[in-house]
Amino acid sequence: MISADDLIELVRNYNPKTNVARLTEAYDYGAAMHEGQFRHSGEPYFTHPVAVAAILTEQRLDDATIITALLHDTIEDTKASYQEVSNRFGKEVAELVDGVTKLTNLQLSSAETKQAENFRKLFMAMSKDLRVILVKLADRLHNMRTIKSMRPEKQVQKARETMDIFAPLAGRMGMQWMREELEDLSFRVLNPEGRQSIIRRFITLQRESGDVIPRITRDMRAELEKAGIEAEVFGRAKKPYSIWRKMQEKDQGFSRLSDIYGFRIITGSEEDCYRVLGAIHQRWRAVPGRFKDYISQPKTNGYRSIHTTVSGRDGKRVEVQIRTHQMHDVAETGVAAHWSYRDGVRARNPFAVDPAKWISSLTEQFDSEENHEEFLEAVKLEMYSDQVFCFTPKGDVIKLPRGATPIDYAFAIHTRIGSACVGAKVDGIRVPLWTRLKNGQSVEIITAEGQTPQVSWLDIATTGKARTAIRRALRVIDRERFIKLGRELARSAFEHVGRQATDKALATAARLLRLDGQDELLARLGSAELTTHEVVQSVYPELARVEADQISPRRAVVGLAPGQSFERAHCCQPLPGERIVGITFRGKGVVVHAIDCDLLGDYEDQPDRWIDLHWHDGTHPAVYGATIDLTIGNDAGVLGRICTLIGEKKANISNLNFVDRKPDFYRLMIDVELRDAEQLHSLMLTLEADSDVAAVERFREKSKPHARAG
Repeated sequence: MISADDLIELVRNYNPKTNVARLTEAYDYGAAMHEGQFRHSGEPYFTHPVAVAAILTEQRLDDATIITALLHDTIEDTKASYQEVSNRFGKEVAELVDGVTKLTNLQLSSAETKQAENFRKLFMAMSKDLRVILVKLADRLHNMRTIKSMRPEKQVQKARETMDIFAPLAGRMGMQWMREELEDLSFRVLNPEGRQSIIRRFITLQRESGDVIPRITRDMRAELEKAGIEAEVFGRAKKPYSIWRKMQEKDQGFSRLSDIYGFRIITGSEEDCYRVLGAIHQRWRAVPGRFKDYISQPKTNGYRSIHTTVSGRDGKRVEVQIRTHQMHDVAETGVAAHWSYRDGVRARNPFAVDPAKWISSLTEQFDSEENHEEFLEAVKLEMYSDQVFCFTPKGDVIKLPRGATPIDYAFAIHTRIGSACVGAKVDGIRVPLWTRLKNGQSVEIITAEGQTPQVSWLDIATTGKARTAIRRALRVIDRERFIKLGRELARSAFEHVGRQATDKALATAARLLRLDGQDELLARLGSAELTTHEVVQSVYPELARVEADQISPRRAVVGLAPGQSFERAHCCQPLPGERIVGITFRGKGVVVHAIDCDLLGDYEDQPDRWIDLHWHDGTHPAVYGATIDLTIGNDAGVLGRICTLIGEKKANISNLNFVDRKPDFYRLMIDVELRDAEQLHSLMLTLEADSDVAAVERFREKSKPHARAG
């Protein structure tokens, strides 16, 4: 374990003015609180907080963050309290420790919806003080480095959680080195065979061609010296997981994967960066489409660098990143550079982003998203994204993730522009909305008054902002449609019992059903969350009851054994008046089918399960459901008239679902409640006679039957 003196020395290397007494007190207090506690490996538990603090010293963080690392588990796992930590080390440290404790308790690897809720809480904690997540990331990194001491199932859970959440989060914060290490440590657990195969191939490659990194490094240094440019050159092989991901994305074998080596050139000025680029491109051939200038167009987390890929020695492709020392600091520590110290003072790095502004830009677009799973999807989309830069007709730059479409571009400009989008021009040429945008393209959005977001846009959009806005708009549109449909259903149902669906009656029903007003009642009715029977019964219970002289649905079928229950088959929806047969099911009773049901063939070799049944003679109540497949003209008032016709035939509409919508017609499935087969026949003749009905037939499922109660 690192001693207090060694840890303090690590801090003093970048911050000679550190408060040694305060760091020492925090170290001693943490050690005392964790006394007698041990990790799964058998080591004293306090070795973990000390290791987390050491990781944070690599990012040259302030004293408060280092102290938080030493104490980050005290409130959760020891007798220490928030108040005691606050009294000893100040409110700032207490708040940070409390924030890390809350993040630890979120259990981010739980079920998807809960995970999404926790992810939202994680972002809220980040927005309060980003140093909380810096400590948590260091905590996770050390846990992943020592994961072998955990149970195998726990290793997989933590590795998956790290791969899904913490690694991309580190990358989104600009801490690329941490992202790569977290991914590779997770890869080691989740796919050890895959990782080993990459390493074996790497060893074979080095044996065949030698270690090319020193040779290419020497070549680059020689070219820079020839051009009179002072710069540092570093080379490395990419991490196994990074190579594996490239193989998966490009669907290529290891032997065909070229850019597995990366080189970094650090210069003294921005001007030298471009001079280096010229020298590199003059000596080696640039690979088309692999150039990115993040100096002139920096990422939102402050990252600046020039990326290019060239064909190096022996035709091998190598990736080169060119940046200044200050840009490199931000590239290594990301948003953490805001708290970074150098020579005892806060480093004033002009490229470090304001953490408050950064987290605000990341979360503001999701604040109004009500659905937790959609929130999680949107956040993950944003965190995994690389960027392309497109231009407006006026020359303004719009940053988008790689793979973005004109729909994403339109919503990035303004939600109003996105919602009204009907087309796009890229570099002056009209293109489909699903076109993938590329760096440097000029994009013009064509809008039209009255246009609204389409459901198909969800398959086109890639950004969280666009998908969130589209879903929000569709909910509003769907609600208006459901309210309109619910009004027609309510009118038909009330007329069925000789009453009117007045505003007063609907408001009364909403109050009795504990709903928030008439519109909410109608929206639920239109979306099938509520049945017309429930609505009518709430206001006129006496009219909704089955009349005494009608046959109870419980004794509607004759031929059952005493106490034997039955259900109507959903596949054929048999009605009173039709010939029927029963099929017995263990623990389920009898499922009643129409005698002409196609699916009875499944039971031909099981005659002992067949029961001869028939419907009880007499008047049955209109409670037996049947589905009508209807195609009608798409004209004003047609749907309303169809609902009226159904109501006039004393049939109750229980649900209505649009199957297909075209400019000239609608196809819909209407669930109606009927007395018997004769009423269904009469209803279908009436509908077929209407001039706006193109087709009508009784719908029967062709899949395996699934019974429902009748």
